[in-house]
Amino acid sequence: MNWQLLARANTHPLRISILEVLALDGGRILSPSDLSYELRTPLSNVNYHVTELHRTGLVDLVGERPVRGATEHFYREAKGAKSSENGRSRNGHRRKRPARVRNRAALAD
Repeated sequence: MNWQLLARANTHPLRISILEVLALDGGRILSPSDLSYELRTPLSNVNYHVTELHRTGLVDLVGERPVRGATEHFYREAKGAKSSENGRSRNGHRRKRPARVRNRAALAD
């Protein structure tokens, strides 16, 4: 874990709570909607902070599925902090987009 990046990204208590919930039970895969329900916090706030955590490389996007004309994204705690500038990995190659997920059972892998 890159502690300097963690310290910079976690200046807000909600981000710490999001990382704690994702780390429960050896690691969980949740959407911002699921996190919003568990943390009893407005979805817009949770979505903003999850997006920032993803941008800094502290959570990974592992899947997405269509829901009523929108796309639900699923995240898990990152195994290691990565550079996330312009959607590129450390070696400068573009990161692959996650596969679309049709149901939550497919996320359990």
